[in-house]
Amino acid sequence: TRRGRTLQGSAGRSRKGRKCGGAGVRPPGEEGPEQPVPEAPGRGHSTRQPAPASYTESEVYDDGTNTFFWRAHTLTVLFILTCVLGYVTLLEETPRDTAYNTKRGIVASILVFLCFGVTQAKDGPFSRPHPAYWRFWLCVSVVYELFLIFILFQTVQDGRQFLKYVDPRLGVPLPERDYGGNCLIYDAHNESDPFHNVWDKLDGFVPAHFLGWYLKTLMIRDWWMCTIVSVMFEFLEYSLEHQLPNFSECWWDHWIMDVLVCNGLGIYCGMKTLEWLSLKTYKWQGLWNIPTYKGKMKRIAFQFTPYSWVRFEWKPASSLRRWLAVCGIILVFLLAELNTFYLKFVLWLPPEHYLVLLRLVFFVNVGGVAMREIYDFMDDPKLHKKLGQQAWLVAAITATELLIVVKYDPHTLTLSLPFYISQCWTLGSVLVLTWTIWRFFLRDITLRYKETRRQKQQSRGDQGRAVDRVDGHLPEPEDPPGPAEAEGEGAPAPN
Repeated sequence: TRRGRTLQGSAGRSRKGRKCGGAGVRPPGEEGPEQPVPEAPGRGHSTRQPAPASYTESEVYDDGTNTFFWRAHTLTVLFILTCVLGYVTLLEETPRDTAYNTKRGIVASILVFLCFGVTQAKDGPFSRPHPAYWRFWLCVSVVYELFLIFILFQTVQDGRQFLKYVDPRLGVPLPERDYGGNCLIYDAHNESDPFHNVWDKLDGFVPAHFLGWYLKTLMIRDWWMCTIVSVMFEFLEYSLEHQLPNFSECWWDHWIMDVLVCNGLGIYCGMKTLEWLSLKTYKWQGLWNIPTYKGKMKRIAFQFTPYSWVRFEWKPASSLRRWLAVCGIILVFLLAELNTFYLKFVLWLPPEHYLVLLRLVFFVNVGGVAMREIYDFMDDPKLHKKLGQQAWLVAAITATELLIVVKYDPHTLTLSLPFYISQCWTLGSVLVLTWTIWRFFLRDITLRYKETRRQKQQSRGDQGRAVDRVDGHLPEPEDPPGPAEAEGEGAPAPN
């Protein structure tokens, strides 16, 4: 079975999970007498219960070293937090500035919630560099979702002006900018620099595009899905440039700079990294169990790599459930990308503002966990009976951002698509719907009909052969009665 390998077993078999205590680690495939292997001691919040693992997961060997670094420190955090609050209450004088006290109280409330979540929240699927790191981003997701809900319930003017409390420079309409402009690659009229249009596009967003798609590839772990998302977003930019001016780009900026250079190179480097991670040996030792300084430094560096690796096999055409799940993932990815531009537009955020960068950093950290939880939920629903907490929050955040855009600027969103654009999207939607119906309904019905017909023909052939066999063993017909028999019956005997 797909998840038939268990984490418990003898030392002579390949074993997933931690191997610790005095038992030595046996290389994969090495035979030996069956000996019991003691379980690894707990590591605070990083301990995971043994569970069936996918066959695409790599082998992991761990000596089970339990150090100060892996403990939860719940009492320590509670003591430090209480001391800080006591110092602020007893030794600091409260200022008379109401706005300052409001900001300070909100920040303090958020920090207390983060301290609680980092020490008490449930662990996710990742444990490197530390489970507390991923619990921190889970709590940040909750805070960000609550902030979006607060913005959603404000009026348009109040919501935009509220951002002045975050940065006094915000709350001002964005200036008009020309994004399309001259699209000549070689401008012969500019003798000093004929390639000035190309150089103008080589700004800080070029390495940002490359790094973003490199990290997205590490999240999705599939070349086809990444390419589809990359190409479809360029089509969305073409389709929505009548709504947002910054979607208006030159053709070579869309397909050469973005798809081929930045996105394509990022996807290629990401796939090479995935290949290295799938072939890497995951053997973990405690830092103090490594004798050399070079080995210690290498172990510290590898702390920022995954504890184990699972190769995603989406297989969208294998079933209707997986096909709808993959389509939903692509839709949410594209919607999150569009929200980046529309939120800047409706909330009057300059593209270079640090809030825009913080949102991207946030999605980089929560996206990988969400994708792993979605894959586990889709791949083995019997083991993962509900959607993961981080995936649930990412979906809720994406939907809330869309609602904010709809509320704050419905006029822009209701601008009708050009006729040829709407025709292209209608044709594409019809083709996808037609393929879905054929692949998962008509094709299955046709295959079942052909199989039923073949079975009926086979059963008729088997019955015909059985009749032939029976006819071949029938007794020979009896001879006509002899003279004595005929005479005994009262008939004259023939001469």
